[in-house]
Formats: sequence, C-alpha cells, structure tokens
Amino acid sequence: MKTMDVIDRVAEATGNSKADAKTAVETVISTIVEAAIRGEEINLHGLGKFVVKTRPARQGRNPATGESIMIPTSHSLRFTQGKTLKDALNP
Repeated sequence: MKTMDVIDRVAEATGNSKADAKTAVETVISTIVEAAIRGEEINLHGLGKFVVKTRPARQGRNPATGESIMIPTSHSLRFTQGKTLKDALNP
C-alpha cells in the first residue's frame, strides 16, 4: 500500500476531498517525524509505538582494505507493534 492509497481511503472514509485527506495524512507523518527528531516516543494506541534508538560510535573495518575506521553514532526509528495489532495479525 502506498501513501496515495492511504489518502484515498481516508478521503473515502471521512467524506472529505482528496486534498483534505492528503493534508491530514501528511500532517500525521510530519508530526511523527518531528517527534522522532526530538527523541520522543510516539505511541499510537491500537497500532504500536515508535522509539528512537541510538547506536553508539564504534570501531569497524573497511572490508576492502582491512583498515580500521571509526563508525559514527547513528539513530534509527524502531517500531514495536501493540497488542491490538499483534492479535489482529495472529488470530
């Protein structure tokens, strides 16, 4: 399913125009991204939660040359499904 499919479903379910539905979907997505950038946990009841995980800097090796390199700290967004979603997927 693509973003436009979600927009179509929201427009159909709410009776609003596709432009209004697009604004709503984009607002939800940007709100989640902004909260993640701030390091906040995003908990969507019935779906699950998004948590920013930090992987510390570490030493690695360049596989081509064998040279030691420093891998910088990185952040990623992890999703953990909620009980409602888990139960729906595993009847």
